Amino acid sequence: MKTFRLAAAALCLSIVAVPAFAADPIGTWYTADKDSQVRITNCGGALCGALVGLKEPNDPATGRPKTDKNNADASKQSRPLLGVQIVLGMKPSGTPDQWSGQVYNASDGKTYSGSFTMTGSDTAELKGCVMGVICKSQTWTRAK
Repeated sequence: MKTFRLAAAALCLSIVAVPAFAADPIGTWYTADKDSQVRITNCGGALCGALVGLKEPNDPATGRPKTDKNNADASKQSRPLLGVQIVLGMKPSGTPDQWSGQVYNASDGKTYSGSFTMTGSDTAELKGCVMGVICKSQTWTRAK
């Protein structure tokens, strides 16, 4: 009986000691409504993400590629929307599978504090907050 208890204790300790493997955020992701694709890359130990695909890449009014027309910086309003960084310098937050930094919202042209959290191997939550109080989030899915 004593041998059984020692074996059971050893088994429990070995289960506890196995490290959890973090999900890898690097890759291409669909935004919540699947109208955009964002490629997440490692940029100096942080996560960065640029728009690499749009369901409707051209502005219906002009027929030309969409631009960053809502950007608060007037000098950036004519740049193409494809290639714009929207996940900015997110560093590990201390919480497993979560990075904190900034999020650029091309819809309103503003940058918010935010986080990127892996919720599964192929799902993540992107959150942006105003003054840390009012937050919006969306679930992204990994593009295959």
